[in-house]
Amino acid sequence: MSAVAVAAVWALTGTAPPVPVERGWTWPTAPVQIVRPFVAPAHAYGAGHRGIDLTADGAVRSPADGVIAYSGIVVDRGVLTIDHGDGLVTTFEPVESALRAGEAVTRGQEVAEVSSGGHTADGAVHFGVRRNGDYINPLLMLGGVPRAILLPCC
Repeated sequence: MSAVAVAAVWALTGTAPPVPVERGWTWPTAPVQIVRPFVAPAHAYGAGHRGIDLTADGAVRSPADGVIAYSGIVVDRGVLTIDHGDGLVTTFEPVESALRAGEAVTRGQEVAEVSSGGHTADGAVHFGVRRNGDYINPLLMLGGVPRAILLPCC
């Protein structure tokens, strides 16, 4: 849902938006290409894809200021989790990172390198966002997909 759509729902219903849209978050990879979209599960234990998979040039950056909550191996892949406060937590996998729990990070800071393992395609990183423990579509925090730029063909 775009920031405009959220504002319209808020104006019509008087209900606060479900997530803060304008928090100044930035994309964790560049250039941005979504390889696999967010798919909300039907229920808490249902099938789905609780994040988005992005292509990466190798570097993974923090989308916002925060504190490393976890950095290590889970099953067969490296995982990095950042607590951004206000109940918002991001997770990246598969990655390798020298950062450790408790270290502060800033928006745009390189926090990891893409690795291998898990369910993502080679050269991609899974980017998940939780709000108060529930997974949400990361696009809600980023304001949607960046506009495509057409280049000359010749």
